[in-house]
Amino acid sequence: MGEPLYQIMGRHRATTLPERKPSWLKVKAPGGPNYLRLKQLMRDLDLHTVCEEAHCPNVGECWEHGTATFMILGDVCTRNCAYCAVAHGRPPKFDPAEPERVAEAAATMQLQHVVLTSVDRDDLPDFGAWAFAETIRQIKARCPQTSVEVLVPDFQGKEASIRSVLEAEPDIYNHNTETVPRLYKRCRPGGRYARVMDIFTTAKRLAPHIPTKTGIILGMGETNEEVVAVMKDLRAVDVDILTLGQYLRPSDGHIALDRYVTPDEFRRFYEIGMELGFRHVESGPLVRSSYHAWEQVQAAGV
Repeated sequence: MGEPLYQIMGRHRATTLPERKPSWLKVKAPGGPNYLRLKQLMRDLDLHTVCEEAHCPNVGECWEHGTATFMILGDVCTRNCAYCAVAHGRPPKFDPAEPERVAEAAATMQLQHVVLTSVDRDDLPDFGAWAFAETIRQIKARCPQTSVEVLVPDFQGKEASIRSVLEAEPDIYNHNTETVPRLYKRCRPGGRYARVMDIFTTAKRLAPHIPTKTGIILGMGETNEEVVAVMKDLRAVDVDILTLGQYLRPSDGHIALDRYVTPDEFRRFYEIGMELGFRHVESGPLVRSSYHAWEQVQAAGV
């Protein structure tokens, strides 16, 4: 693999941030006709998208391509991660008709690939696993040619919940690692790094034919060598697809931005990821977990 990453990039520490975002983080504001049509469709069906809730910078691009990530189980999370824009508190009662509405939206939009994600629902006995499984089944029944990726919460590591979702046969099983072990307590207090690795071990044991995927957010205080160490851990549990993107602080109430990672650094992370053996790596300042998800299906051999 050549020189260690930090010898190529340098051991970063936070420096004075520029007053404005770097040019590589600037995107066109959404507002095209397909974007407006899909936004109205979501409101008509009383559905939520992580594209909107998480302030994704790519919402305009993806929606103009007729692609969206549905956020099921409401828009209020039981956890309070320091980097996340989604509201936290006491979630509303789960609507068992939601899976059918999501399938209706997928059919109306004529999607070729659907991504399903959710808030954490630690208040539910199965942590929301049934909702994922039923939504997969509803979409596949109504749109048999559509591939389905799930971006699931950790289900507190419970095998029964992981199994429930996998038995519905998603085309990709995704759970985000988010950050390096050292920052978990500060950035993701409800999560456990070791639990993430156990989740992928369990998923591969239960359904080795289903590709696994994860994402890491950069710019919250991690070092480059810590990122590479996480990448190695993920390959050790046979994760297939990796995304790496820039953290953008949603508000002053969220964890401070440590630095802007440069495009050259993201390119080097891509190269290292491919050298480590990931089937596909999506690495760039504007990359989010669902960015170019439709292309990753092909890369994973689905």
